[in-house]
Amino acid sequence: MSSKEETKAPLEEEKEMTEEEKQQLLEKFDKESKTRNFVSPWMVKAYKIFAIVVTLYHLLFASGIYMPETLKHRSMHVAMILILSFAMYPATKKASRKIIAWYDWVLMALSASVAGYMWMDYFNIINRAGKPNTMDVIMGTLLTFLVLEATRRVCGLALPIISIIFMIYSLMGTKQGLIPIDIPGIFLHRGYSWQKLMSHFFANTEGIFGSSVNVASTYIFLFIAFGEVMNKCGMGKFFNDFANAIAGGTKGGPAKVAVVASGLLGMINGAAVAVVVTTGSFTIPLMKKSGYDDEFSGAVVATGSVGGQLMPPVMGAAAFIMAETLGMKYNELLISAIIPAVIYYMGILFQIQMRAEKMGMKGTPREELPKMRDVMKEYGHLALPLIFLIYMLFFSGKTVIMAAFYTIIFTIIIAQLRPNTRMSIDDLLGAMVNSAKSTVSVAIACACVGIIVGSCSITGFALNMANTIISIGGKSLMFTLLFTMVTCMILGMGLPSIPSYIITSTIAAPALVQLGIPALVAHLFCFYFAMFANLTPPVALAAFAAAGIAGGNPMKTGWASVKLALAGFILPYMFVYNPQLLLIDTPVLQGIQVAITAAVGVFLISVAVEGFLYQKVNIVLRILSLVGAYFLIDSGMITDIVGIIIFAAVLILQKTMSRKSATIVSS
Repeated sequence: MSSKEETKAPLEEEKEMTEEEKQQLLEKFDKESKTRNFVSPWMVKAYKIFAIVVTLYHLLFASGIYMPETLKHRSMHVAMILILSFAMYPATKKASRKIIAWYDWVLMALSASVAGYMWMDYFNIINRAGKPNTMDVIMGTLLTFLVLEATRRVCGLALPIISIIFMIYSLMGTKQGLIPIDIPGIFLHRGYSWQKLMSHFFANTEGIFGSSVNVASTYIFLFIAFGEVMNKCGMGKFFNDFANAIAGGTKGGPAKVAVVASGLLGMINGAAVAVVVTTGSFTIPLMKKSGYDDEFSGAVVATGSVGGQLMPPVMGAAAFIMAETLGMKYNELLISAIIPAVIYYMGILFQIQMRAEKMGMKGTPREELPKMRDVMKEYGHLALPLIFLIYMLFFSGKTVIMAAFYTIIFTIIIAQLRPNTRMSIDDLLGAMVNSAKSTVSVAIACACVGIIVGSCSITGFALNMANTIISIGGKSLMFTLLFTMVTCMILGMGLPSIPSYIITSTIAAPALVQLGIPALVAHLFCFYFAMFANLTPPVALAAFAAAGIAGGNPMKTGWASVKLALAGFILPYMFVYNPQLLLIDTPVLQGIQVAITAAVGVFLISVAVEGFLYQKVNIVLRILSLVGAYFLIDSGMITDIVGIIIFAAVLILQKTMSRKSATIVSS
C-alpha cells in the first residue's frame, strides 16, 4: 500500500475535534482567539462580573430605559471595549496568559479615565468643538494611543499601521500641518496640527466616536448577544440536524449538509473562521469519509461559512454599518441582498451535485440520519426566534435596535419550552459574558477604523481617491470595477472583513458612485469582495482554517474555495450591470425573471467549472456554457433569450450524448 493510501485508509476513524483542538486551530488562524485564561478564581469572577455589566449596559441602552447623550454613550462603549481588550489580550506572545500584567491595569485605568473625562465635562467639550483646550488634546492623544494598542493586540499590526499612515498624511502640509511637507498631486491638502487632529478624533462624531462605533455599540452588540443566546439554546445542534435531515440522504449529502449548516450558523455568527472551526470539526470528517478529497472538503466549509455574512436576515456586522452609512432602513438592505445571497449558495450546491454525480457518490443512508419529525419536535421551536426577528424587522414598525432587543427576550422565553434547550441562570449569565467577549474584536476594529475615516473626512482624501480610481480606470466602468475589486481583496487579506469593508467603502465606493452606479450597489460590491478575501490566497484565513481541520494543503484549499465560490466572485459584476438583481425599483414579476436568469447563468458557470453534466462535458460545451452565462449577466431581453437558448442547447446536447454513451455501454 502506498503512503498516500495509508494516510487515507483510516478515514472511518476520524472523529470530531475536541474543544481544545478547536481552540488551538482558532488561535492559529484567528488572532482574535488568542485570549487569556485566568487561573485566579477571583480574577475569573471579576472578569465575568465586568463582562455581564458591559452586556447589561448595552441592553439597557437598547431598551430605551437609559440613553445617555451620543458622545457619552459612545465613549462609555469604547472605554468598556478597551478595558476588556487589555484584560483579555496579552501585549506580546511571551506575556502571561494567566494573569493581567501591571501595565495592563494602568492601560485599563487610562481607558476608564477617557470616558470619565467625557462624562464629567461633556457640555464644555461640545461647546469647544474645533477649539480644544490642553486637556481635550491630551485625552484625544490618549484615546488614539489606547485604540491603536488594543487593535494591535486584538487584530494584528495591519490595521494600526494603516491608521498611523493616514494620521501622518493628515499632519502633512506646508500651510498648517505639523509636518511641513506637501503631498504632491491631487492628494495635496493644507495639513493639520496635532491639536486639530486629536480634537477631530475625540470631540465629534466623525472620528473614533463615529458611525462605525455607533453601529458596534448598538446593532452589532445586540445581534452578537442574540447569537450567543441562540448558541446556549443548542442552535448549532439544531442547524446540523436540520441540514442532515434535509440534504444528508442526497448525492454528496455530507457536503450539502456542510454548506447549509455553515451558512445558517454564519448568518447568525458572522465570524467566518469561527464558523469554519465550529461546523467543520464534524462536517469535514463526514465529507472525507464519503469520498471527497481534503482540499474540496475544506473548501466547502470555507465557502459556506464566508457566505453566511451575505445572507439575510442578519448578514454579520458589516451590513449594519452599510445601512447606517447609506442612511437606509435595514430591512430594505435585507430585501436587496436576498437574491444574490441565495444565488451564491445555489452556485456552491450546483458544483457539489455535479461533483457527486461525477464521482458516483451516494448520500448518507437514511437510517443514519436524523428524522425531520424528531428534529422539529426537539428543536423546531428554535426557528421561532428567527421568524420573530423577521416579523420585527419587516412588519412591526420597530427600529432595528428594538427589534433585536425584543428578539433576545423572545428567544430566552422560547428556549424554556423544551428541557433540551432550556437555559439556567448560569447559562444566561454565560451568554452575557460571551456576548461582551465576542464583541471586542469587532468593536475595537470599528473604533480604529474611525481614525482612518476621520483622517479621510478632514483631508478630503476619499474624494481625491475616487477621482484617482476613475482616472486609472479611464472612465471605463469595467476597469474601475476590476481596480476596486483588487483594492478590496488586497485590504481584506490583511484586515478583518468589517474594517476592510469600511475602508474600501470609504475610499473606493465613491468612485463607483461618480460613474453613475447607485450607492447601495457600490457598497455591496465592496462588501462582497471584502468578504471573499477570506477565501483568496495568499492570505485566505477561512480556507486555511478549513485546511487545518481537513489535513489538506492550505494554498490548494484556498484555490479550491475560489473555484467553488466562483459564482460569488461574478455576482457583484452581475448586480452592477443589472441593479434589478438587488430589486432596486423593480416590480415583483421582473424581480423573479431576473432571479431565474441569474440562477441559470450560475448553473452554466458551474457546468463550465466542474466539467460535468450527466457525463463529462467537452471543452467546446464548457466554453459555450461560459458564453451563455456571460449573456445572462446583462438582463436585457435579447441577451436573456440568447443565454436561455445556449442553456437549452447545452442541456439537450449533454443529455443526448449521455444517452448514447449509456446505450453503447449496455450493448
